[in-house]
Amino acid sequence: MALCSHTHLFPGARCRLQGLPRPKAFATAPEPLDLYLRFSDGTAAAAELRTGTATTLTVAAHTTAAGTPLEESTWSVKGVALHQDEVELTVGARTPLPPPGTPG
Repeated sequence: MALCSHTHLFPGARCRLQGLPRPKAFATAPEPLDLYLRFSDGTAAAAELRTGTATTLTVAAHTTAAGTPLEESTWSVKGVALHQDEVELTVGARTPLPPPGTPG
């Protein structure tokens, strides 16, 4: 589970990953991870953290509590930092989705 500081993602938004078995090791060397993002309005969405040449966060389509539909989106992750027993992700720019059928 990751708690996000706002109702949606944008460059500079932050999400704190909770319940990681080794948060210090994860902050140093992030690994791919399936998770749920819980936004400040109480809504949640499935997400996937991908690592490799770049670290990205892909968030499934969902609807905010205010009723705003949000499409699936992928964001660069510009920061990964340890905060006590949690890891904080700082969201970077939104990245284009790959064409349908492209291996991810």
